[in-house]
Amino acid sequence: MNGLMQWFKSSNKMKRWMFLILVGILLACYGLAKILVMKEISFLEVGEVILIFVIGFVAIVLGLVFLNKRTLEVLIEATDERMEKRSNVNVKSLIFNKTVYDKGPNIVVIGGGTGLNTVLSGLKQYTNHLTAIVTISDYGEEATNSRKELQMLPLGDVKDSIVSLASKEGQINKLFNYEFQEGKLKGLNFSDIYFSAMKGINGKFEDSIIKSNEVLNMIGKVIPVTLDEMKIVAELANGYIIEEKSKIAEIVSDKITKINRILIQPTNCRPAPGVVEAIKKADCIVIGPGSLYTNVIPNLLVNGVTKAIKESTAIKVYISNIMTEPGQTDNYGVSDHLNAIMEHCGNGVVDYCIYDTGEIIPEFIKKYNLEGQDLVDQDIEKVKGIKFLQRNLSMIKEEHIRHDPSLVASSIIELICDDLKYQDKQNDPQYLMLNTKLREEKRINKIKKNMQKKAKKGDKKKTQKQGKTKSKFSDKYSDRIASIREADEKARQKIKKEATKKNKKSKNNKEKKKTPQEVRAEMLKKLEDSKLNKR
Repeated sequence: MNGLMQWFKSSNKMKRWMFLILVGILLACYGLAKILVMKEISFLEVGEVILIFVIGFVAIVLGLVFLNKRTLEVLIEATDERMEKRSNVNVKSLIFNKTVYDKGPNIVVIGGGTGLNTVLSGLKQYTNHLTAIVTISDYGEEATNSRKELQMLPLGDVKDSIVSLASKEGQINKLFNYEFQEGKLKGLNFSDIYFSAMKGINGKFEDSIIKSNEVLNMIGKVIPVTLDEMKIVAELANGYIIEEKSKIAEIVSDKITKINRILIQPTNCRPAPGVVEAIKKADCIVIGPGSLYTNVIPNLLVNGVTKAIKESTAIKVYISNIMTEPGQTDNYGVSDHLNAIMEHCGNGVVDYCIYDTGEIIPEFIKKYNLEGQDLVDQDIEKVKGIKFLQRNLSMIKEEHIRHDPSLVASSIIELICDDLKYQDKQNDPQYLMLNTKLREEKRINKIKKNMQKKAKKGDKKKTQKQGKTKSKFSDKYSDRIASIREADEKARQKIKKEATKKNKKSKNNKEKKKTPQEVRAEMLKKLEDSKLNKR
């Protein structure tokens, strides 16, 4: 009985459609009753009865359609554990369905680093069919003590992707990054111990990663792009070759040049089992965001990967970086990122490019400018054959400009929904689920923004009560003013450091310089020593 009463809550938005059906039934019955009662009927009365009956019938149909549609929406909200808890929705007692996301699209995300993990953590809210194809590019680099002790592969990106696909990231993140501080396990990382144990149980390295889904309750799966020892090599515009991934950015900056192309050694690296198959089955392939030359392009250079992407009928999307990366993409625009991919892999790898609006508070950009970074230029007119979508993708997190997982994911899902519409699949369960979730996410984001605004207003009222009155200007631009001051302070500190370095150098030079008398004394000593030696 309690479960039945949930249908009549105002938050469920059911009563309006029930009322519409009731009105429709009354009108239809009234029309029929009028015909049965009347002995004689004129032409106008016939028209009136028919009109009342039709209105009633249409109201019944519309009420049933929208009631069923709203029922599906409520069921998705109530039975999906990954959605935020809502006290106003509780219809689990009526129908319990956890398989909604099994009907979601097959999405493959290719990349590495924080960019890949951002996309994964957003997309797992829409589908269970997620595959992360991750770079393993730290071969030849200095291994950690934990890796040396357990003889493990460099699994940093794989580990981070597994954490991003976990149904609840918090504890898994802490657990996988935990390093033992005492006892026989001192210096060992839990994730290395875990993968070592999984390899011992399953025999094969790739199985130990794929079967982590069963152990960790992951949404989707993670596959390394290759199991071969792959090294990333950079050839610079001046012909200089860099064979250590970690030194690419530093050497490019020191030599004031740019990267001409990226190579992998050996050039015949084989894709790991399941990589090509996942790409072939995909409904959507997402490339990036991330470090262009060390996380994105190396994945595409592995044998068979680019070919599989080109042959796939999936939607191929590139998520552009928001900021440039020192030593890799200095002064790069959106066109430079895409041209670099096409120069290494040819055409047909990217169909759509989603890029940010660039509407970021200038003072945050100023902080990045001090580190040699800038906004990626939106020069989309320089690239042909690719469709561009400008979307709001950025957020400020801990004073850093980052891709917002929910905004990136919703942009990708909107693209998939548009494709399903184009195929006339508006009644497909996949489309209904994705479209409902998109609208629900938008509603939740609006509520969050309103709550943040209210919280800010509450803080303002508190400061006013405490007697700290502010002008309208300072009240409106307080965040920006604080950001400007912080950026200026950083600039001052940088100038001070450079000045102290110059002073130290000049002091050292002065100390090295000797007076003419000291130089003569040294010459005389040398002559006397040489005479004594001759004697």
